[in-house]
Amino acid sequence: MRQIWKSFRSLYFAALMMLIGSGLLSTYLALRLAADQVDSLWVGALMAANYFGLALGGKVGHRLIARVGHIRAYATCAGIVGAAVLGHGMTNYVPAWIGLRVIVGLGMMCQYMVLESWLNEQADAKQRGAVFSGYMIASYLGLVLGQLILVVHPALGPELLMLVAMCFALCLVPVAMTRRIHPAPLRPAPMEPKFFIRRVPQSLSTVLGAGLIVGAFYGLAPLYAARQGLSTEQVGLFMGCCIFAGLVVQWPLGWLSDRYDRALLIRSISVGLAVAALPLAILPSVPLELLFAMGFIVSLLQFCLYPLAVAFSNDHVESERRVSLTAMLLVTYGVGASIGPLVAGVLMKVLGAQMLYAFFVFFALVLVWRIRPKAVTGLHQVQDAPLGHVAMPAAGSPLSAALDPRVDEQTVQDVMQAPVAAEDTENAEGEQPATPEVSQAPLDKSG
Repeated sequence: MRQIWKSFRSLYFAALMMLIGSGLLSTYLALRLAADQVDSLWVGALMAANYFGLALGGKVGHRLIARVGHIRAYATCAGIVGAAVLGHGMTNYVPAWIGLRVIVGLGMMCQYMVLESWLNEQADAKQRGAVFSGYMIASYLGLVLGQLILVVHPALGPELLMLVAMCFALCLVPVAMTRRIHPAPLRPAPMEPKFFIRRVPQSLSTVLGAGLIVGAFYGLAPLYAARQGLSTEQVGLFMGCCIFAGLVVQWPLGWLSDRYDRALLIRSISVGLAVAALPLAILPSVPLELLFAMGFIVSLLQFCLYPLAVAFSNDHVESERRVSLTAMLLVTYGVGASIGPLVAGVLMKVLGAQMLYAFFVFFALVLVWRIRPKAVTGLHQVQDAPLGHVAMPAAGSPLSAALDPRVDEQTVQDVMQAPVAAEDTENAEGEQPATPEVSQAPLDKSG
């Protein structure tokens, strides 16, 4: 593992800086609006806008990288994101902030795509699992450190926006100075929504539920904590503690996932999540110690849902379709993460701050109802199922599937190679543009 860190430290550093900036920005904006007595609906709208930008970035990123190359695309987006971050300090008009959050999300998705294609290009086939784990650690660690900055600098002034912009400037340095070869051109995988809705409906339901819950958490948990009377330093500690739970749980989750029925695990964790979130949902005021303890436990459980759903779906989809599956899962997660903060924000505005955790309870119970282990027939289960569980990064693009060791090497090579498109031959980096792949495979019915 030491050799992995040494070989990929520059790319991990870039991811770390990006996530420090992103994590700090989300919490800062929520606290800033809370201090200005702005409705929770607007706070939720900011996070929804960020996820909407991430979803748009998947399309825009492919085109931009194909046209100007990886380094120029990354540098362009890092500059735009830094400018958008500083733009928050030039106006207090919240609708303008929503537009800026869309830009930040869009630019960050392109940056994720460049980093992940580079990691895949440089990773040996046997190293992909370790490289993926290192990327996950850097992502979660960045989000945690972003929250802890509020402990050191609790004042909600423009200095924090400058610090976020500084992080996005620093994440540019290791990529701009690289002497490595350019990654291979990218080719978008087909989405095939009808196929996956029929083949892995329970996994998609779980991913949608995870997006609703986690999106609402990132957007509105700082506001909830502030309305519980926590200071800025305590909000930073609370958020850092909860996000750290997402990192800690990945290893025991992998052990459980490889030994027990995954559909049953999803249902059991959903039950646990509903029970754990219930005290925070019904108590308008929670003692500090209980808030931290229950917040940590709820986060342990909520961050289990997406990796388990990914592992469960991979057990029922052939290797050549797993890159497409990852794209479908991320889009589904993004839809949930865009809707969740808006709905939870409305509930908090009308019924009080504790409605955030009531929202978690409700959708955890929906998953308990929706996930039925007895309905899994195993008709389409792949030969080596259950496949080994893989810990998932806190953030990423559809290209993260290329690092997933469950995807075979030939499929990775197919995704990372693209035919030439005549209209984009002016690419200065010599890279060829991406063109959509069309699948001719028939749809199978789910078991």
